Amino acid sequence: MGGPPLTMARSGKHAAAHHAGRTPTIALALGGGGARGLAHIAVLEALDELSLRPIAIAGTSIGAVIGAAYAAGIPANQIRAHALSALRNRTRVFASLFEARVGRLGDLFARGNPVLVDGERLLDQFWPPEVPDTFEALAIPFAVVAADYYGRAEITLSSGSLVSAVAASMALPGLVRPVEIAGQILIDGGAVNPLPCDQLRGTADILIAVDVSGGPSPTGETRIPDAFSTLFGAAQIMQAAIVAARTQAHPPDILVRPEVANFGALEFFKARQILEAADPGAAWLKHELGKRLRSARRTS
Repeated sequence: MGGPPLTMARSGKHAAAHHAGRTPTIALALGGGGARGLAHIAVLEALDELSLRPIAIAGTSIGAVIGAAYAAGIPANQIRAHALSALRNRTRVFASLFEARVGRLGDLFARGNPVLVDGERLLDQFWPPEVPDTFEALAIPFAVVAADYYGRAEITLSSGSLVSAVAASMALPGLVRPVEIAGQILIDGGAVNPLPCDQLRGTADILIAVDVSGGPSPTGETRIPDAFSTLFGAAQIMQAAIVAARTQAHPPDILVRPEVANFGALEFFKARQILEAADPGAAWLKHELGKRLRSARRTS
């Protein structure tokens, strides 16, 4: 489970040259970032509008959640409608979270966090019903990144139970319960690879990566954050640093950074605002890909 899940045939430059004269193939990496990751949906809509279907997708955390739905063959506009509908009713969302909790209030001192959520139960309640149970039933090859808690290593999952793999990738410490797969205890993939471009290198003519780790907070902010915010903020700083280092060392062909830094990792009830903020980035991607498609046609 530790290596690249998809066969690496050639470098992106060689692939583009080899396939000059036809529509370029696309691979898509979707990063982690909590609620900011809803911005992925706008990027997927841009691909749909251009009638471009990725030949491979890799996702981490929220990128795995949304990437799995898209890999199942669900159109991006339907994913948008489902997300907005699922997050519209706060009462229903909190009821679902309560239903998916691991323990009871009385477990506080016996077992630790009484509100720890079972990620698999949560996905069962929030995913579109069209998402299948296994990787093998997906329409597009898909890989999920998680972290081996005891092995201190990155793990790639691309076969077997889809819900277990994605639940592992989104198992944020303190909020979502770790998942055991094949004898390994797995947690949030953002701890090791928040933007899994490397999982797809060489698989397509164009590698697109969508970074929703978020940039600096608004300037002028001086208040001291509370303990919970500090914990999440520290994780986001770490993830942004990992993404910066990896994309500098091995840049994707196209890097999309939606303007979602002003949104918190748990602000899922701002789904509509996050999607609106992501629209300019999606429009830029559509323009960039349009140029590349026109260039490919001219050489045919």
